[in-house]
Order: sequence, then structure tokens, then C-alpha cells
Amino acid sequence: MTQPPPPPPQQPPQGGGFGPPQDQPPQDQPPQPPPPAAGPNLGKAPEPGYGYPQAPQAPQAPQAPQTPPPAAPQAPPTPPQGYGYPQGAPAPQAPQGPPGYGYPGQQPGAYGQPQQAPYGQPGYGQPGYGQQPGYGYPQQPTMPYQPQAGQPGGGKKLNAQVLIIVAAVVAIALIIGGGVWYASSGKDEGKQNDTAGQSGGTGGTDDDNGGTTSGKEKAPSDPSAKVLFQVPAPEVKNDSTVVVSGSWLTDKAYVKSGIAQIVGYDRDKGSELWKLPLSGPVCQASRHVTDDNLTAILYQPAMPTKADPSHGCSQIALIDLDAGKRLWTKTVKTGDQLINFDNITLSGKTVAVGSTSGGAAFDVSGKLLWSPKPTDSCYDAGYGGGEKLVAVRKCGSYDQRQLHIQTIDPKSGKVISEYKMTEGIEYASIVSTNPLVVAADVGDSAGDGSGISDFFSIDSKTGKLRTRISAPGEQFAARCEGITRVEACNLLAVGNDRLYLPTEEHDGTGKYSQTNEIVAFDLATGKQTGQRADAGDGYTISPLRMDGGNLIAYKRPPYDKGGQVVSIAGGSFKQTTLLQNPANESVRDVETSMSPEYSEFLYAEGHLYMSKVYASKRSTVREKEYLAVGFGTG
Repeated sequence: MTQPPPPPPQQPPQGGGFGPPQDQPPQDQPPQPPPPAAGPNLGKAPEPGYGYPQAPQAPQAPQAPQTPPPAAPQAPPTPPQGYGYPQGAPAPQAPQGPPGYGYPGQQPGAYGQPQQAPYGQPGYGQPGYGQQPGYGYPQQPTMPYQPQAGQPGGGKKLNAQVLIIVAAVVAIALIIGGGVWYASSGKDEGKQNDTAGQSGGTGGTDDDNGGTTSGKEKAPSDPSAKVLFQVPAPEVKNDSTVVVSGSWLTDKAYVKSGIAQIVGYDRDKGSELWKLPLSGPVCQASRHVTDDNLTAILYQPAMPTKADPSHGCSQIALIDLDAGKRLWTKTVKTGDQLINFDNITLSGKTVAVGSTSGGAAFDVSGKLLWSPKPTDSCYDAGYGGGEKLVAVRKCGSYDQRQLHIQTIDPKSGKVISEYKMTEGIEYASIVSTNPLVVAADVGDSAGDGSGISDFFSIDSKTGKLRTRISAPGEQFAARCEGITRVEACNLLAVGNDRLYLPTEEHDGTGKYSQTNEIVAFDLATGKQTGQRADAGDGYTISPLRMDGGNLIAYKRPPYDKGGQVVSIAGGSFKQTTLLQNPANESVRDVETSMSPEYSEFLYAEGHLYMSKVYASKRSTVREKEYLAVGFGTG
């Protein structure tokens, strides 16, 4: 994966963080040359310091945009027999050249022309994210090419060289229906409405039929589902793109962000229960929910215009999902300037936001807990929430960056434990806070735009590395953004002290068919457990979330079938079908217009909800597009 551009010569404000200034490691030594590449041995837990990243490539000055040729998807090689079973991991790939500009996987507009930044996100070269005017800093990544409805097997990843070229040209582009995270449904352990990356139980107790008694989701007598409702895509009057990120599920409502509003819908009928207008578009939304159905969002203070396409993501709000009310709105300043935040999360009763100007946090009562300190030499780029609160704290300059992964007290900001990643890793993503799992693209070696080459399993009590798991991009399909949104990971799950990853698509047994599997890694040893869940010929399977000791997964269908939601037993890995969508072509077209890679998915109690995270002017008048669709059994 290529990295986004380095900040301009004037570094972004280095304030921020929480608590007293901390001792920082010396930054006057350049990164050491990398050792010779060697294939990681997943059969042995790495020693301390194992597999530290290679020295990063020197960033280059931005080049004038060039029009790249259209990128043709590359067909993956046919895997060897036993694909998806534990195997010795190949040697890491060499870095793919100097860091590119923009996020890999971005697609240009027509024939490589840059697109306008989406409303809700400061555009490239516009003030934002706590920077002064003129600081052109990369924004939320653009979504890669999405398979068209009816295409069997989905799309392929783009050639890494083409990705670098495209990334250098485009800072923000759009594929309608794009997105990078999908929330789970229900408040597992009564605390959260989380993503796939959160922890589940401690392991299911398999019964005689290979099922498990540890999950809450039970198979209905008839898993056949029907369309419950469809929410039409909102009207966008010009060629701009508007962020509509955020969806949640409560006992009473399915809640979804629209254009400068949040709407609660009846879970079965789709009728509107309440509407909460906002002064501007939503920028980011927390995936976590409190026991009493409170969540948090970032939004703009005004609607963008052509003259002023972004007003910055400065507004922090706490939302009551039951009442459909905004309980409070807060802002944070550095000097006289409002800070524009990049990400937002929730842990317990603490709302935390991060940016290049540092981090801040509020109690759900609205009390300020901490904010950036001008004397700090490091800054909190973002936080991971849920069961614990974890900060990604950045120290040093771009080419000598060091990330500190800190488990912190959500009430005071006090550091409980800290793991210092090797100098040179610019970005990291929090996959799970309990157990603590971090993803990073070490040495730009992923090469596929996924943002992941390795996972780091960390002891949150001591800050020590438990193990490091190599996850080559050509073998595994999980994704993390990590550039500005440190919790933006999908197509993976953590539970039972295991990491569940889907393999990349490969040839199935049928003609032109594609398929894949989910495999499990032990977070204590780094080894594969030998468990494997097959998607089935023509299907591709993706983890959604944990359900106690079970794994909930979605199966994207082939061209002639409907999708499925299955529960995978934590012990036996036996699959139980929870929901089967219709194979009707018109229904399937709507379903496949929202892929698990780039849309929000929520499942609970026989209900599956899919929704988009961007809205834009419709490309054709013949195709009817939807913001969200709900399926249900019974």
C-alpha cells in the first residue's frame, strides 16, 4: 500500500494529547537499514522486537497530476490445493517504491480526472483537520472499484503500480455506495453497537450438533427473508458528494444518517419514527453505543457551498438514539481556532476525538475531560473505543515517525500501558481494544491498498507485544484505513482470543466462479488454528461481528442466488444459516449494489440492514438507488 503525502514543510500543529507531557524517544537518529527479507514463521511466536519494519522510503515532492491509463483488474493466481489452510507465510514483499500521494485504491473520475471532495470532508488542499489554510492534507480515502450488480464473484484488486499512479493523482474520489466500515447490531455485553473488529466471548461450547450455546443469535425455523423496506437515496442537486456515514440499531429503531440529518426508522416497516436535523453534513460517526443507546458524531457547522465546499468537522455531538435528540454539541479550540477532528469514538461514558492538532474527550454529561496541550511534542491522532479506550499517539516527523499505542483511563486520560511501534510506521489502526489488536502496513509491503501487512497482538495491561501476525495482502482480504480514522477496519473480527480473516477470492469449482474462506489466528501464538469456514462455490464470505463465542458472517451471493447471514460456531466452525435473501433478480441487484467492503452492514434477530455512506447525483435516471435496505425473516 502506498502512503499519503507527507505534510508540507511546515509540520501540522504538534500539540495535543492528554495529561502531562511525556518523555519522548530521541528522534535524531535516522532509521536503520532493513535486514534481508525473510519469510515470517507463523509456527513460532516472535521474540521481542521480531519483524520490525523496514526503513520507510523517502517522501518525494508532489508531481503534477498525470492522467493514468484505466486500471484493469488483475486476476489473482489460482491458489494451491488446500487454500485457506495454515501454511508457511511467504517472505514479505519489498516496498513498492516511494510513498504515493493519496490513499491506495482511490479511483479517478472520468479518465483519471480528480473528483471534488465529498461534503462532510475537507478537500485536499483545503483548511481542515486542525491545520492552517493552505495545508493540503489527505482526507478520508476513496473507495476502490465496486463490482456491478450481477457480476459473479465480485471485483479483483488493482495492480500495485497502477494504484501508486492513481493515488498520486487523486486525493478524493468516489464510488457511490462506498464506505469502509460496517457496524454490528445489538449491544454485545450490553455496551456497544460495534464493528467486526470488537471482541466477542471467550469461546463457544459446542453441542452435539456442532452448534454453540454461547451466542444470542438463534436460527429461525425458516431463514427465508424478504425485503422489509427500502430508503430512497437522498436528492443531491449538483455534482458534489455528501457523506451519509453512520447507522445504528436499537431495540426499537434502525437509525441512519442522511444529508445533514439523522433519521430513526421502524425496524420492520421502515416508517419514519423521528428526524434530527443538523446544521451540516455528518463527517464521522461512532460505531459504539452506550447501555442507554447514546452515541456520538462529528458534523459540519453549516452546509457546504460551491464557494465554500467545506466548513470543517468541528462539531462534536451526543445523540440519543431512542428519543431522536441531540443532547449536546461541543467544540474545541487551539488558540482562537476551532479544531477540525478526523475521528470520533465512544468508550464507557467517554466521547473521544482525535486530529493532527491532538485529541480531546468529553463525558456524556458534556464535561470536558482533556484537550490538546500546546506544550506537548506529540499528539493523539485518534482513538479506538468499545470495551477500552486506546490512543494512537504520534511522535516525531513524517520520515522518523513513532507511534505509541496507549491504553488509557477513559475518565482521566491517564496512560495505563504503552506499546511503542518501530520508528517509520506512519499509520496504525485499532482493530480491537479488548483484546488489543493493531493493524499496520509495515514498509508499504501490503501492496494492495488494504492498509494491512501485519497485525500486532498487544497485552493491554503491560504494553508488551504478545505476537505479530503476517497477513500478506495477496492472501487475505481484510481492510483498514488508519490514515485519519483509526477504527476504520472491516472484513475481520476479533473474539475467543482469535483474529478471524477472510482469504482473498480465488477460483471456485464452477466455470468462472470465485469463492473464499475465513480462517482463524491465535492471538497468543500468531499461528493459524486450523479452523476454516468455506463460503461455498460462487459465494464470498466476510466476517461481520462476534456473537458471544460465535462469528457472524455475510455471504455475498453469485449472480443467480441471494445473500446469506450465517453463524459460525467458535469451536467446530460449523455454519448455521440465520438469514437467506431472495434470489429474485431485482432484489439481488439492490443487495449486491452494497458490498460488505464499502457499505455499512448490521445484523440482529433475523434482521439485516445495508446502507451506503456516500450520496451523490445519480449517474443515470433509469437506475433507482437506495440509501438503505432492510431484510427480515418470519
